[in-house]
Amino acid sequence: MADDPENSVDRPSEEGDAGKPEKMFTLKKWSVVAMWSWDVECDICAICRVQVMDSCLRCQADNKRDVMGRQDCVVVWGECNHSFHHCCMSLWVKQNNRCPLCQQEWSIQRMGK
Repeated sequence: MADDPENSVDRPSEEGDAGKPEKMFTLKKWSVVAMWSWDVECDICAICRVQVMDSCLRCQADNKRDVMGRQDCVVVWGECNHSFHHCCMSLWVKQNNRCPLCQQEWSIQRMGK
């Protein structure tokens, strides 16, 4: 097994010649891992403390579904680039028309999932 070329070690030969080094190891399998994230300043709704790409607590409790059968909860981004669940923010704006995080006047930049 030590003489097997697949399991050989990449080190210079013991004689000290400047020839080709022996193989240290052979790569048999390589599993690539990637990571991604949403391009938002904060990915958690500051009102209900649930990730914005998941349904808010109210929609989960009411079991709201879209036409595809998925839980339907729309995300809303403000001009300040903070994101919240639309359900949470619509109730918040009734009490206070400012962003819960930065206190800027609330105006919707875009809505979507």
